[in-house]
Amino acid sequence: MIKAVMFDMGGTLEDVYVDEASELAAIDRLDAMLRVGGLDPQVGKEELKRRADEGWKRYGAYRDRTGEELKPIPIWCDYVLEDFHFPREILEPLCEPIAHMWELTHYHRALRPRVAEMLQGLKVLGLKLGVISNTAAIYQVFDSLEEYGIRDFFSDVTLSSVTGMRKPLADIFFVSTRQLRVSPDECVYVGDTVSRDIIGSKKAGFARAIQIGSKLTKEKDNGLQTEYRPDCLIEDIYEVLPLVRDMLRRENA
Repeated sequence: MIKAVMFDMGGTLEDVYVDEASELAAIDRLDAMLRVGGLDPQVGKEELKRRADEGWKRYGAYRDRTGEELKPIPIWCDYVLEDFHFPREILEPLCEPIAHMWELTHYHRALRPRVAEMLQGLKVLGLKLGVISNTAAIYQVFDSLEEYGIRDFFSDVTLSSVTGMRKPLADIFFVSTRQLRVSPDECVYVGDTVSRDIIGSKKAGFARAIQIGSKLTKEKDNGLQTEYRPDCLIEDIYEVLPLVRDMLRRENA
């Protein structure tokens, strides 16, 4: 019996993409935040971007290898800005504000159309709703849900930055199911990538996995070979509501 529906955030509930303008805007903000905080990079913005990009590559290799998500302090001190050798006692208090800024500036983000209508329909069906998201900031997802006006729909928001575990590890899905007090086989998961969302929810034993295409799908799933496949493919996030309604109808038939 389906009792809960969980969603990925970036690429699923919201459209997300990166372009040159957003990359440069993030570097401008990073440079300004460092200087206001008393740290002078002593390089131009082009070099700041090059070093930050290399730092993100190092961190990406670490998290992909281990499945771990570090907190903003070690991410920015030990990886992204490591080459600058900033005094740690000065940089550490800036790390979460920088991480928050980066998630909102480096990426273009916008809530998909009809999300609130879809969520309201699921609540009317008596279902519990949750979010399970990979993110390198602690508070950004919570704040974005508030700003989109949909935070109250969710009984649980489970983040990799809080748990220390990234999708596709099954354990991050188990954290959410325990917080919602449901079993995995009572859950549906909706995400935009096979590599993180479909594999993770399938390994966790979720009843159904729904995939919605996004601007990130090809990038994140490039070259992926796996036995795991979504149960449903959708183009419009609102399609989740009739799909789940039909699942419940068939269960009750």
